[in-house]
Amino acid sequence: MSQRKTIVITGATSGLGQLAAIELGKRGFDLILTARSKERANLTMQLIKENDPQTKVDFFYGDLSILKDVQRIGSEIAQFCPKIDVLLNNAGIHAFKPRITSEGLPEMIAINYLAPWLLTNSLLSSLQSAGASRVVNVASEASRRHGILKLPEDLTDTSPFSSRGSSLIYGKTKLLNIMFTSELSRRVSGTGISVNALNPGFNVTSLGRELWFAPTLERILKALQIGDPQRGTKIIIELVVDPKFQKLTGGYFNVGTGNLIEPVLPGGDQKLQKKLWETTEKLIDKHLHASSQIK
Repeated sequence: MSQRKTIVITGATSGLGQLAAIELGKRGFDLILTARSKERANLTMQLIKENDPQTKVDFFYGDLSILKDVQRIGSEIAQFCPKIDVLLNNAGIHAFKPRITSEGLPEMIAINYLAPWLLTNSLLSSLQSAGASRVVNVASEASRRHGILKLPEDLTDTSPFSSRGSSLIYGKTKLLNIMFTSELSRRVSGTGISVNALNPGFNVTSLGRELWFAPTLERILKALQIGDPQRGTKIIIELVVDPKFQKLTGGYFNVGTGNLIEPVLPGGDQKLQKKLWETTEKLIDKHLHASSQIK
């Protein structure tokens, strides 16, 4: 009998992350899931066990908008599981109004980009210990509508924005995910870790929860069979389990076809990817050091 593999999934208590967790549990993975709410974690646990009672599930709790929480979660997971086969960075939000975290950072940037950057770096040793492991980042073709990329300003920009303007910021966070994927793949070259991103397409589970008409629109789209989340889940599962994606690294792959997508400019710029990495590293070090000084 082959040894069971372990996957860490963020954002697994709803949407595509929850569907992926259920499917991967059925495929024999041990699941390590992050959650903010114990109530939603319990509901997710119930769904997973209904599909496969034998699935091993462990939850780690924290707020992914807070860097010190992400650092703690990463440390706890690394201690709990010294060998991780897959990290699926799935958690993300589309906020339709600006919010600033308790650490003074823009919320969408913190959750959609800084959190996966920090969690991934916190778990690199466990990923490397697996021998052949994967990091899978959920990006989006929303990255094509990102306005103008400015570094380092964009990572700390807390300027007000409208509901319409929120799409540019959301798109920017997804562009940063794609750039992070490419740069990380080069930095871990030769370690046995493959790093890839994906576009899950339009899914009704990804509708902005903050829009007052979202529930009604979701019912209409489901009735019309538009935005089936199973399609988005399928490309996630492929990147997690298909042997070819262990050999490929640094790519950005599309829902449906599984084909490579060329990132929108300046997503493929290696110099800018390197600058983004270095800028992010300094920003996170600064915030984590500041929070430790406050204690």
